[in-house]
Amino acid sequence: MVDFHCHCLPGIDDGSQSVEESIKILEMLSHQGVNSVVATPHFIANNETVESFLQRRKKSYEELSENLHDNLPDIKLGAEVEYYDGISSLTDLKKLCIEGTNILLLEMPNVRWTQGVINELYRLVSMGNLQIMLAHIERCLFLQDWQVVDYLLRNDVIMQSNASHFIQLFTKRKACKYLRDNIIHVLGSDSHNITSRPPRIKEALDVIEKKLGNIVLEHLKNVSRDIIN
Repeated sequence: MVDFHCHCLPGIDDGSQSVEESIKILEMLSHQGVNSVVATPHFIANNETVESFLQRRKKSYEELSENLHDNLPDIKLGAEVEYYDGISSLTDLKKLCIEGTNILLLEMPNVRWTQGVINELYRLVSMGNLQIMLAHIERCLFLQDWQVVDYLLRNDVIMQSNASHFIQLFTKRKACKYLRDNIIHVLGSDSHNITSRPPRIKEALDVIEKKLGNIVLEHLKNVSRDIIN
């Protein structure tokens, strides 16, 4: 299983604050059946340049790498890129993609998008050198017109949902429906720590298997592996 959204790099954002905590997060993910995790620290263009972010990410990853041990998930470097007006013209945007891919994890505003925001998103989607993955779609997609959602799906935008969406009492039914209808494509723990926001991938997979069956569960795993590879 692949965790496509995790704040497991130490001391780089509001996620893990130490190497020790990062190791514990990775151990928890391993016990939950995750064999690949995408490290996605926040990138906010108003705060720093792409190069500054990449340097900080590299330093954090190197500190973590010195303490990794066997049986932990493979780590691929990425970023959770915050949307802003004009993002489609950001230099070096591709450097923020998930390592080894052209996939950009994009965090959209959790409000009804204006036409200007929609047009900018469409520009990103139409760029030939990127594939867009929308982060935790349960926070924003239901606020949009269906025509917008349909356009994104028809143009191969990957929809990432947080595992917690499948666990919470009042959202699990909708989450399962979205997965069954191929609106949700991949999962992320969006884990930030081991206390208030720990990884809960296994709980989500258990719900999916119980509600939708093993065939849907295996399809989810296969899609995740295909995307990361």
